[in-house]
Amino acid sequence: MRTIRVETSAATVLLTEAPEPKVRDRQTGEIAKDAVSGEALMTIGVVYIEDGESSLIKVTVPEGGVSEGLNLGAPVSLPGLVARPWESVFNGQQRHGIAYRAAAVTPAAFPASMGASA
Repeated sequence: MRTIRVETSAATVLLTEAPEPKVRDRQTGEIAKDAVSGEALMTIGVVYIEDGESSLIKVTVPEGGVSEGLNLGAPVSLPGLVARPWESVFNGQQRHGIAYRAAAVTPAAFPASMGASA
């Protein structure tokens, strides 16, 4: 399936959910691993704000890409962010969506324009 690079330079991305292990199988509790490196995967929740619009999204990040010093509500950077459309059939129901993945999540600064007031 094709991946689409997501340009984040004009966006503000705020951490809304702390990193936690991505569960591959809810029945067994198995943690998802990267298919190539075998590294454990984590999920984070962020709000992506651009051009006056916002979206809440979940992003998958390799465990080694999760930086120290992440605070809820604080801006973060998501280097290598990509979106991948997906679809599947589960219990006879067709489902579809967009999966987001980044190489890392690191603390960032608020854009200068957000802190400015008239």
